[in-house]
Amino acid sequence: MTGVSTAMARTPIAAAALVAAFALPAAAQDLRICVEGAYPPFSQVSDAGELEGFDIDIAKALCAEMGASCEMVQTEWDAIIPTLEEGKCDAILASMSITEERKQRIDFTGKYYQTAASFVAPEGFDAEITDAGLAGKTVCVQRGSIHQAFIEGEFPSASLVLYPTQDEVYLDLTSGRCDAAMQDSIAAQDGFLNTPAGEGFAFVGPAYSVPRYHGEGAGIGVRKSDTELRDRLSAAILAIRESGVYKEINDAYFPFDVYDG
Repeated sequence: MTGVSTAMARTPIAAAALVAAFALPAAAQDLRICVEGAYPPFSQVSDAGELEGFDIDIAKALCAEMGASCEMVQTEWDAIIPTLEEGKCDAILASMSITEERKQRIDFTGKYYQTAASFVAPEGFDAEITDAGLAGKTVCVQRGSIHQAFIEGEFPSASLVLYPTQDEVYLDLTSGRCDAAMQDSIAAQDGFLNTPAGEGFAFVGPAYSVPRYHGEGAGIGVRKSDTELRDRLSAAILAIRESGVYKEINDAYFPFDVYDG
């Protein structure tokens, strides 16, 4: 994987504390959780082939809190909601923003973190961050993300290029095939700018948090019929916040509380 956060070196401390709790009795409820695995530092595949990241550790903590035995189902972003709808997983925990458009298809827990969105470009990028200023500029985003809708709605004159994963966005940004990229600010900082691949790049323009595009924070998606699971997961989020488990995981990745963004 490219763009792996330097914070990953600290994650075994938080993850190790969850391993015993994650190995639950066979009689516990089984849940399949769709994760992406290509969105550092939230979800990625280690050199050893293991899923890791903030989302993964939060999923394990929630399963332990609920007394559930959980399987992580790595799923491409484009297919993640259909996979849930088809019953191939029971929940989506993949940094998915809670938006009105998505709520037409699936239900959500309360948020488990909050983040704004930002442009990243090579240092010295001097185009004005307006629709006119980005006219003809190649802006790269992950397909099916809130950032695609935001660029299409607010910067229609930009030349929008879509990619299956955020890693592929960064690859083309560093190779010069993208003039700028848009993504969650936290993911950009820790998963790209703080890595060797991000040298020579910087945030440009303001951070954006427009409710009709960026929603109410990142939540866990469930089928509309699974209200009991939704409520159990929402309660578990609050429980790990209160117990300090959330803070332990948070502090292994970030120097601030991502719950409030």
